[in-house]
Amino acid sequence: MMATETGATADPVHLGDSASSIMDKVQEITGEIPQKQLTVEDLRRMREPVKRLVEAGRVLAVQEDQDGRRSAMITLQDGQLYLHPLLRQPTPAHAHTLQKSEVVGVLEPSCTLAFLDLGWAGSTRGRVTIRLTPDTPLARQFVLLCTGQRGHTYRNTKLLEVWHKGKPGEWVRGGDYERNDGEGGAPLLPHLQGQYRESGRAGAVFSLYRPWGPRSAQFVIITRDCQDGGQFTDVFGDVVSGLDVVRAAVNHSDITEVTVVDCGVVLPL
Repeated sequence: MMATETGATADPVHLGDSASSIMDKVQEITGEIPQKQLTVEDLRRMREPVKRLVEAGRVLAVQEDQDGRRSAMITLQDGQLYLHPLLRQPTPAHAHTLQKSEVVGVLEPSCTLAFLDLGWAGSTRGRVTIRLTPDTPLARQFVLLCTGQRGHTYRNTKLLEVWHKGKPGEWVRGGDYERNDGEGGAPLLPHLQGQYRESGRAGAVFSLYRPWGPRSAQFVIITRDCQDGGQFTDVFGDVVSGLDVVRAAVNHSDITEVTVVDCGVVLPL
């Protein structure tokens, strides 16, 4: 039973003899989730109270290690949950937190969708979503740099150069998380050799400096199909949406003014 604002008793809310816990039923009535009781399972079920919390920016994944505490926003867009990079940032008031290990655990054996938000001229221009080749070392490294789990992230890095602009095989390079000038981007994982594809199709994502190279954390996105069967090696992903955003970036007057303003992964819940 619930009382209305005037003090009168409202019609009873009957939840039936379901398998829901008492707390589930309280949440259905009040629309609130007690502090520190949000779980990954709540995210999977995405009931209305949880959806409101996520949309209000009150759900974060946190990680504490020898370098301190960092947190990552979890957002909802078009029915998809996105995990943003771990950053040193204040926790919003009344936020609900989940351990990063619990959230990222749902990504095993490896995440398959990552995103880069590109921006220039003072505004974000669009989201680029990349489907990664499962269980390849370069894909796992890309996830680490999109989520910041090792302390480094693609966030605030800039695109570095365009080759073959306006011609078949056009591509753009980025991902120097160390120096942001094209001379950095050391690998985060010790062994990046693996079974990689070859592709000359627009949207393919590959490592220009080979998996064993000192700058193998940098990435390249092909923006125009290669001609005459041309192929690039060490392909570990493909753009599934937002290739138009990358092409617009390539056509910007100065590619180094284009930045990755945000990044992360899609949570496959």
